Amino acid sequence: MTDTPPPDELPEPDPLAPIEEPFLEPQPLTRIPSTIGGACYLAVLAVAITGIAMVLVDDWRLGVRVVAGALGGAAALRLVLPQRDAGMLAVRHRLTDVLLLAALAGALWFLAGDIPDQPG
Repeated sequence: MTDTPPPDELPEPDPLAPIEEPFLEPQPLTRIPSTIGGACYLAVLAVAITGIAMVLVDDWRLGVRVVAGALGGAAALRLVLPQRDAGMLAVRHRLTDVLLLAALAGALWFLAGDIPDQPG
C-alpha cells in the first residue's frame, strides 16, 4: 500500500508562504537585428534619412526621389521576404504592406518630378 494520505487529510498550503520560482539566468541584450528583415529595415531607414538630409541640405527633388526609392525598396523586400524573416517590415498583411509602400513611393516620385520650379 502507499503512504499517501487521502485528499481530505492533506495539509492546506500556507497562503503567505513565498512562491519558489526556478532560477532564470538573465539573457544578454542583443544590439543587432534578429532577422534579415530587421537588417533590411535598418537599411531602408538609413536610405530614407539620407534622402531627408538631401532635402534639407541640397536638391529637394533628388532627396524626395531617394526617399521614394527607399520606400520602393521596402515594398520589394516585403514582397520577397517570408513572414518569419520580414522583421519590422511586416506591419499588416503582406499585400497591404506592399501596396501601401509602393503607392507612397510612386506618389512621391511623381510629385517630385511634377511640381514646377518656383521662381526666386
